[in-house]
Formats: sequence, structure tokens, C-alpha cells
Amino acid sequence: MSKKLIVAVVVVWALVLAGGVGIGVVLLTSGDDSDEPAADSSTPPPAQTQGADGRTIEDFYQQKLSWSACGADECTTLQVPIDYQKPGDGSIEIALERAKATGERIGSLVINPGGPGAPGTSTVRDAQYYFAPELRAAYDIVGFDPRGTGKSAPVDCLSDSALDAYIAADPDPDTPEELKQATENSADFWAGCKARSGTLGAHVSTVEAARDMDVLRAALGEDKLDYLGFSYGTRLGATYAELYPENTGRLVLDGAIDPSLSSRDGALSQAAGFETALRSYVGSCVADGDCFLGDSVDAGLKTIKGLLDDIDAKPLETKDAEGRKLTVGLAFYGLITPLYAKDNWSFLDDGLKAALKGDGSTLLQLSDFYGSREGGRYTDNSLEAISVINCLDDPWSITPDQVPGQFADFEKASPTFGKVFAWGLTACDGDPFTATDEPDLKIDGSGAAPLVVLGTTRDPATPYKEAVAMAEQLESAVLVTREGDGHTAYNKGNSCIDDAVHAYLIDGKVPRDGLTC
Repeated sequence: MSKKLIVAVVVVWALVLAGGVGIGVVLLTSGDDSDEPAADSSTPPPAQTQGADGRTIEDFYQQKLSWSACGADECTTLQVPIDYQKPGDGSIEIALERAKATGERIGSLVINPGGPGAPGTSTVRDAQYYFAPELRAAYDIVGFDPRGTGKSAPVDCLSDSALDAYIAADPDPDTPEELKQATENSADFWAGCKARSGTLGAHVSTVEAARDMDVLRAALGEDKLDYLGFSYGTRLGATYAELYPENTGRLVLDGAIDPSLSSRDGALSQAAGFETALRSYVGSCVADGDCFLGDSVDAGLKTIKGLLDDIDAKPLETKDAEGRKLTVGLAFYGLITPLYAKDNWSFLDDGLKAALKGDGSTLLQLSDFYGSREGGRYTDNSLEAISVINCLDDPWSITPDQVPGQFADFEKASPTFGKVFAWGLTACDGDPFTATDEPDLKIDGSGAAPLVVLGTTRDPATPYKEAVAMAEQLESAVLVTREGDGHTAYNKGNSCIDDAVHAYLIDGKVPRDGLTC
């Protein structure tokens, strides 16, 4: 499969699923791949942490970065406190990567690709796919792996073999045996997080990552933070604007989420978003004529639902070198992955056509892309980090016995995916970590400079109404709308969107509020 698909699915928001699983797509190093807990399981990875040294916040702000070549870019690390409430109690290293401006430089643009859990260093490495030439000419593009992800003291919860079983499990357990397995999976996940990640697990919240961004701003020598955040990166950017309005420069929040939504309402919103995206995909197939799924949208959705039910009853054979079968859990991820970008719908065509003939190979490949699995291992820790970060930000959860009571609302929002998202409400059940840094932060960005919120009308992962809500809640925000399919708006072939973003970031011209492209 092409690089184009990888790029399209990298930028995502949290998708919280059954058994405590939270999935986000990102790109880099996983934690320990052995089947035993790390040797020192009570602290973050020692190579990336330093013990108590009595440093103050000012000491961190005054550090100088020492960049060195890494491929075509430059890399370094940033020291930040493990605990901002106790800055002298130890530090961690935040991995940074910078693609220097190719033209007349105006400053540094810090980026976040989403997740939560996506390492921004990988996004910088592939800057030519994510950012238009105009932006790369004007700015040093600076990516960082948020704390707990990528190479920035990554949290770890399961070995790769255990993660395989965890992801393959039924996300809608409908038998006593499946429910027992899901409950055990969740318990094992959180026990593994505690054993492998130790005290770090309580210090990877969005608020702490936003504080890291202000230390980064100072270390880059910038008076104001210019920032482009996608998906979950919009929550991170909005949090920054709330904490540091006086340091907020030009912020673009693309694929925005509603920061006021509860976990339950966020899950309902996302369930509806994926249903909308799936209906749009099937509708396109029907409109083209002779659709292999059926002669109407409802018929096509029935075909897909029937396929998932068949796979639930009997996993499909694949051509996978490791002999893995396509379970219904893996089929779910394979199904939603191409919905993130309309250009990738052809991959979904291929996957569904093959699966309807009994071959699950393509859907398995798509699922592996979603989970950053390659060559028999996970190339980053995104599947673990997303749950830990989400549950620090909002630890609300329900127990498995309470899930059936949610089915009616969730199936109304999404007849195809509703029960899966309902089971996702158990994600934080058993979480051993508690956030210590402003877990109930209310976000309105009062005092921040004008910023730009982007929303796409048929975005599956961050539905458009959430962009509207974020723009309403942030006092200085303007809303720019992309009419179309897929997740996020910038650099997706819409010149109206791109021109507005470039005029704002490069020239400081704030778009008209309500601009629709």
C-alpha cells in the first residue's frame, strides 16, 4: 500500500474502544517488546529521565537547544519536569525534530499530528506530505513527541504479542466467553501500564504536554507560539491557549474537537461521525453504478454489517506471513481506516471485495496500518499511550454490566458501529493513574490572539459540529469550513482552505469568520 494511505491515517483523534483499548494512529518507537515487565518497572525509562536535582521552572525555561543532523532534518531533546507541581523532583527528555525553512524564514511552527499519541517527529520527517511548499518555505517546522509517546519517555503497557491479542479481540463482546476475555484484557492492560510505566503514567496529561510546549517555545527563542495542530492536536492547542494566552501567536486548529464534551458525548459524536462517513462511502459506490455492496445505501450498509457478523462468527483466512486470521476486531479497524480520507476509499473497495470472497488479507493490512504494526511488531506505542492520556484527561468510565443500557442511544447514532462505541465507555475502568495538574481545566482561551479553527463537514473522527463548538467556546476563534469528506482540512487539495491557512500563518491575515470552502 502507498505512502499516501499512511499519511492519510496518521492524523487522528482518540478512538476509544472496548476492553480499555484506545486507538490512535502515529509513527515511531514502541516500548519494551519482551513478554516480561521492564526490569525497573517503578519509574519511567531511566535513559530518558533524570533524578531530583532541585531545578526550578526558570531553569527549564532558560535551557538552550543543541541541534544535530538526523537525516535531512535536525534533532535534539528538550528537558522538562516530570511533575510541574514539583519541578525539582526529576525531568524527562522530549524528542524534537526540525525541518528548517526552505525560503525566507519567519519563525518556528510547532506541530502536533493528533492521537493522542502521535509523535510529531515522524510528521516532520514526512513534512513534504503534510505541509505545502509555501509553509515549509516560511517556517522551521518543529515536531515533538508529546510526553509518554514516541521517543519522549514512552509509556508501555503490553508486550507486542499481548497487544496483538488485545487488538484482535471482539470490540462488541456478545457472549459470556467474549465478555470474560474483554474484562481480563482490560485488567491486564492497566496492570501492565502500572508495572511497565510506573509513576510516569500519572504525568502524560494534555495539560502537562501543553506546559511542555511553552518550555519548547522559550527554548526555540520565540516570544509567541505559532502552532498547527490536527485532530487531538486541536485539544492540545486550545489547552495551550487557555494556559498561556499571553504567549499564544498564530494557532491553527484543524479537525477540531469540542473540549467541553464528556467522554460519553464525545463517543456518541464520533460514532455518528463514522456512520456518516461510511454512508458517504457507500453512497459514492452506489452513485457510480453497479455497486458491489448493493443498489442503495441501506443495502450496502446491510452488506457490510452482515460481513462483520460473519467474521465475528468465523474469522477469515489471510495471506499473512505470521498466519494471523482477520478477527472482527481487526476487521473493524480495517474498515474505519480508509474512511479518514476519500482518496483511500479504493483501498476499502479492495478490502471489502476480498473479504466478501473469504480473503481477509487487505483488511488485515489496513488494520495494521491503523495500529502502526509492521514486520511483526508495533513501531510505536500509540495504542497504549492513547488510553493512558485520555483517561488522565477524563477518567470517567462505566463497568461492563452498565454497557447494555447505553445501546439504544449509541445504535441510534450509529446502527453500524454503535455497540462498539458503547463498549468503549469502559475504557478507563481499572485505570490506576490520577492526573495531578489541573484535570478539570475549563477552556475558553480568554486573552489569546485571534486563532483559526478548521472543520470538515463529513469528518468521521472529529465531526463538524465539534469544530463549530470549539470555535464558539474559544473567545478569539474564527471558524473556517471545508465542505467534503475525510479527516482534517489543510493540504487536502482544497486551495481555498490552504490559501486561508497560509495567509494567516505567513502574513498574519485572519480569515473571515464563517468562511466556507
